[in-house]
Amino acid sequence: MKKYFFYQFILIGFLISCDTKQEQPLSEEVDWSTVFEKTDGKETFTYQEGIDYLQKLNKHYEKFHVLEYGTTDAGYPLHLGIYTPDENYLPTDFKEKNVLLINNAIHPGEPDGVDASFMLVRNILQGKEDFEVKNTIIAFIPFYNIGGALNRNTGTRANQEGPHSYGFRGNAQNLDLNRDFIKMDSKNMKTLAEIFHLIQPDLFIDTHVSNGADYQYTLTYLASHEGKLGEVGKFVKSTMNPYFEKNMEEKGWPIVPYVNVWGTTPDKGYRQFYDSPRYSSGYAALFNVPSYVIETHMLKPFKQRTQATYEFLKQSILLLEEKGDALTQVMKKERNQQQLATYLPIKWQIDESVADTLNFKGYEGEIIKSKVSGLDRLYYDRSKPYNNKIPFYSGLTVVDSVKVPAAYIIPKGYQKVVEMLKQNNIDVEELPTDIEKQVMTTYIEDYQTVKSPYEGHYLHYDIKTSEKEENIKFLKGDYLIKTDNQSKRFLVEVLTARAQDSYFAWNFFDAILQQKEHFSSYVFEDKAAKLLKENPQLLKELEDAKKRDPEMRKSAYKQLNFIYDRSNHKETSYRRYPVYSVYH
Repeated sequence: MKKYFFYQFILIGFLISCDTKQEQPLSEEVDWSTVFEKTDGKETFTYQEGIDYLQKLNKHYEKFHVLEYGTTDAGYPLHLGIYTPDENYLPTDFKEKNVLLINNAIHPGEPDGVDASFMLVRNILQGKEDFEVKNTIIAFIPFYNIGGALNRNTGTRANQEGPHSYGFRGNAQNLDLNRDFIKMDSKNMKTLAEIFHLIQPDLFIDTHVSNGADYQYTLTYLASHEGKLGEVGKFVKSTMNPYFEKNMEEKGWPIVPYVNVWGTTPDKGYRQFYDSPRYSSGYAALFNVPSYVIETHMLKPFKQRTQATYEFLKQSILLLEEKGDALTQVMKKERNQQQLATYLPIKWQIDESVADTLNFKGYEGEIIKSKVSGLDRLYYDRSKPYNNKIPFYSGLTVVDSVKVPAAYIIPKGYQKVVEMLKQNNIDVEELPTDIEKQVMTTYIEDYQTVKSPYEGHYLHYDIKTSEKEENIKFLKGDYLIKTDNQSKRFLVEVLTARAQDSYFAWNFFDAILQQKEHFSSYVFEDKAAKLLKENPQLLKELEDAKKRDPEMRKSAYKQLNFIYDRSNHKETSYRRYPVYSVYH
C-alpha cells in the first residue's frame, strides 16, 4: 500500500507527542494570535516561539500531530506538523489521502512560509476557512534550517522589506541548504530525505523570498520543469499551473513564473530557471513528485508577502482536494513508464525556438546616474507600471541520454556514497561471494572544475567519459543496486558520472583522478626499450604520435610516458569510475 510507511510514521508521531490532547472551543484563556498578527505583519516567530505554537496546536486539536524527527547540524530535531482530516488517525483505519509537504525556512531570512503555514493550519483546525479538508494530509516543516533560524539578526537581508528581525541564510555549517539535496553534507538533508520518502508527498512546496528584478507581482512561482517530468510535467503545465494562476488572480494575487532576470529588465522576455537536482524542486522531480518553489518579492512588505504565501498554500490544498486523484493517476502512469524505460535523459538545455507568451506586469526600467558612484545604474520607475506581452522560454531539449543498466555495482570502499543511496530509500544488496563479472566500465576522459569552493565542494562540470566492457573482479560485500524500482531516475542521475549533479561531479570519487603509482625515467628506460622491441604496433603508435606532436619529439619523458600509459604497468584504477553498470 502506497502509504504503509506513512502509517508507521504517524504512529511514531503519536508516541512522541505524549501530551494529552484536549480539543476545546476557542476561549479567552487561549491566545491563538501569532507574532505576525500581534505586530501587524512586522515581526516573525523566533525558532522557540514557533515550536511552542506548534506544540500548542498539537495539545488542543485531535486532527493535528507533531513529530520530532532525526537531527540537524544545529543539534535539534526537525519538527513536522501534520494535519489529518480524520481524528482517529491510525494505521489500522487510515484511508488513502493526498499528501502535501511544505518546507519552510530553508533560508530563515525568508520566513513568509513559516507564518503563513501556522496561520493556515490553525484556521483550518478552527473552522475559520471557507472549505473543508477531506482528502488531503497537510505536513509542514516549520523551520528546516534551524541553525540559520537561531542565528537571528536585523541586517543581512539588505534587499528585503521586513520583517524587523530574521534568521540567516547559512545553516550551522554555513551551508546553503537549497544546494544540498544531492550532496547531503548536512544532517538536515539526511533527515529531510527520510521524511520525504516516508510520507511520499503528492505535491512538494518550498517557500522563499526572491531577489533580482523589480515588478508588480507579490509572488512568483518556480514549478518543476515540465520537460523533465514526462506525464507529470504535462499535467503540471496543462492543469496545475493554470489552476494556480487563475485562482490566485481571482483572489487578488496575480502570479507569474519566477522572474529569472539579473542585472537587467525582464521586458524582452526571460528563460525559466533550470532547477537541477541540487535544488529542492529538482530533487523532487527525480522521484516524479511535482514541486513549487514559491518566491515572494523582496521589495514588497513582509505582511503582503505572507498574505500571498498564505493564499498560495491554501490553493495548493484546494488543488489536491479537487484534482488529487487525477494527479495520483498521472504520477502512477509516469512511474510505470519509467519502469519500462531502457534509456533516460540526463542533460537538457532550454529550447529558445519556441516561447510561451506572458502578460507581464512590470515597471519600466532605465539607466540613471548613481548618487553613490556617479556612474550608470539600473533604476525601476514604479510610477510607470506596464502590462506587456513578453516571451517566456520554458521548453527543454534533451541533449544527452544513457542506457539504463539492470544494476550498478559499487565497491564497498565507497561507503559514504552507499549511505547517501540508503538515505534516499534505495535498496542496496551486498554480494554474497567474490565474483568476476563482465560489466560496462566508465573512464573520466576530461572535466572542468570550479576555481573557488561552491558550497564546500570543488564542483566538476563539462565531464567527458568513455565506456568499454571489461571483466572486473568484485569482492564479497561489494554493493549491488538494482534499477527495477521507482528510484530508477534518481539512480541514473546521481550515478552517471557525466550528469550535472552526479556524485562524481560533487567530488565523492576524486581519489580516482590522481595516479598512485608511476615510474622513474632512468629505471623505466630499459623496460620501455624492451616493450617497443616486443611490440611493433606500440612502436608504430609512438612514431605516429611523435610526428603529430613536435613537443613529444623533443621530450624523452613524454615518450616514456606514452609507452607507460599503454603498458600493464599503468594502474587500472586511474580515472576508472568505480561505479560499474551491469546490463546482463
